[in-house]
Amino acid sequence: MSESSAQHKAIAKARGPVRIAIVTASDTRTPQTDTNYHYLKPEIEALGHQIVGYRIVKDEPDQVAQALEEMVEAGAQIILFNGGTGIAPRDTTYDVLARRIEKPMPGFGELFRMLSYAEVGAAAMLSRAMAGTYRQKVVFSMPGSPNAVRVAWEKLIKPELEHLAWEVAR
Repeated sequence: MSESSAQHKAIAKARGPVRIAIVTASDTRTPQTDTNYHYLKPEIEALGHQIVGYRIVKDEPDQVAQALEEMVEAGAQIILFNGGTGIAPRDTTYDVLARRIEKPMPGFGELFRMLSYAEVGAAAMLSRAMAGTYRQKVVFSMPGSPNAVRVAWEKLIKPELEHLAWEVAR
């Protein structure tokens, strides 16, 4: 890690807990069966961060857009969407979020697909995982499979969480 990256991470960590929201786009999951939320919640809390919003929405454009606005209004600095990133007709989460992203972070999707390729092979190209900023928040959109959420969280989001929250707001 470069000296400036280390400095940025130290400054960001000193700013205190990051406020995070989780949105699951699914036609079938419930709060009881949302394995991604049940994985992410203790991961986030173990780091001392706060969950300021949680929703399960149908993968319908109006519901996805409304959830994004609600999580911004709830004060989330980082918003984690899972589900709706594929190419099936019902997968609309990517399309809704892509229209609202102000500054895309293409590296997230590229790295996510690279990591996925190592695990699932060529099927990784079907993922439209993406990230970017919206109204000074960082928005991540990842596939809804538990393994995809774990890979995105552990390999990409968690290591940069505080740094992302600091960078987007400074």
